[in-house]
Amino acid sequence: MTIDPLLTMGGVFAGTVVGLTGLGGAAIVTPMLLLLFNVPAPVAVSTDVVSAALMKPVGAWVHLRQRTPYLKVVFALSTGSVPGVLIGTWLFTKLINNADGETLLQQMIGTVLLVAVVVTTLRLTLPRFKKARTPGQLNLSKRRLIITGFIGLFVGTLVGLTSVGSGTLIAASLLLLFPAMLPSRLVGTDLVQAVPMLVVGAIAHAGLGDVDLTVLFSLLIGQIPGVWIGAKISSKYNGNELRWLLLVLVGSAGLALLGAPAWIATTLSIGGVVGLGTPILMRAYHQRHTGRIADVDPNMPMRGGGKASQSGDPPEPPPKPPDPD
Repeated sequence: MTIDPLLTMGGVFAGTVVGLTGLGGAAIVTPMLLLLFNVPAPVAVSTDVVSAALMKPVGAWVHLRQRTPYLKVVFALSTGSVPGVLIGTWLFTKLINNADGETLLQQMIGTVLLVAVVVTTLRLTLPRFKKARTPGQLNLSKRRLIITGFIGLFVGTLVGLTSVGSGTLIAASLLLLFPAMLPSRLVGTDLVQAVPMLVVGAIAHAGLGDVDLTVLFSLLIGQIPGVWIGAKISSKYNGNELRWLLLVLVGSAGLALLGAPAWIATTLSIGGVVGLGTPILMRAYHQRHTGRIADVDPNMPMRGGGKASQSGDPPEPPPKPPDPD
């Protein structure tokens, strides 16, 4: 087994994006494997499910120690998502054994990617999602928990079939069902609920023999430090423009997988990079320069009688009065 450095670089990018923006990793990794590295669709799906199953427990453990997840919601989701991912994996086996299975699988992945883009766009724009949330008692009624279980069943089936949806679709659904859920608790609940689903899905997909170990380890070597890098950057940059740029790129990938003409996906990608990448670079340039010491008149008197310093050192203190004889 050899490590592919280009795949590792792709893993660094995907991990950094996930750590910085919180967008689902499968929505980035799966189309990247399909479109940039020409990995067969069954291999891309199975490998990504196993990769996610190895990555998500790390973040989930941190949130469990911080007690952010709502465990009742996690349990309700898992009652649906665990059998759902097995159903999805079973459908996956039926699909790839079809004569046109790989093409159909790519089209399904493209469809789920576009759905994820729409859901994420609504989450970023609708007032119901954007408004500030204050701590409140969650309505954990039996009816809502049953609905939560069915959502888990639906998303688990999508994950087993396409590897996409464990983060984006669940997060939006939780916000609709439980509007009082704070962002930190939403992330914790979302991460923890994904672990049992992905572990079961990873075991099922690994048993099919479609996991490429070279692709898997090449990705993980890049993703692990990438997530750490993204988390560090996120404390200084909120990632808003990058989220929109990624939505454009993921949407373009979805259209490409659905068989749209190459010029459409290419035009959207270039337009997104130029239109949304420019503000990102301008913000970085602005922060770099405004972060320096402001230009001031070195002779301007400061409070206390000192003078401003051009070097960034503290201002000179005023001269002390002579000691009395």
